[in-house]
Amino acid sequence: MPDQSLRLLLASLALLAACSSYPRRDPTNERFPTVRGTALDGTEVTLPDAFAGGPVLLLVGYEQNTQFDLDRWTMGLTQMGIKVRALELPTIPGMMPGLFSGYIDSGMRRGIPKEDWGGVVTLYKDASLVTRFTGTQDALPGRILLLDKNGMVVFFHDRGFSLGSLQKLQEVLQKLK
Repeated sequence: MPDQSLRLLLASLALLAACSSYPRRDPTNERFPTVRGTALDGTEVTLPDAFAGGPVLLLVGYEQNTQFDLDRWTMGLTQMGIKVRALELPTIPGMMPGLFSGYIDSGMRRGIPKEDWGGVVTLYKDASLVTRFTGTQDALPGRILLLDKNGMVVFFHDRGFSLGSLQKLQEVLQKLK
């Protein structure tokens, strides 16, 4: 019976989070909004300030099923030997998910090795800033953003992983060095 209650709760949270839909948009050449979140290891993180001085790749997910797309990006980066600081940002807007943030984060920790918890920063309170920044229509593909040392978006992709997009990301990253 607890499993059914959990499924109902998660489905309700997903439905509430999906109520606000913003048009997809390309924020290239715009500064990433200042947002605060907590890494799964408990570290408080303010973006983009926490990574000022060097590039950082943000892998934003609005739905649990987005994880498959983000994993493909991560594997592609590794296979091509692309060295960049990367941060996964589960972005869950709305008051209800925020109320259950401990429960949601605990569930994510169960599926992620402890040594990787610092690279996953969940956004709740400031999530709407990011959803408006990239848009949430067709939330399934991840939003991939490369920020330069000043927090400006220099690469953006929101159509699912592709080798061509990964190669373009690599080219943009090379120009930053």
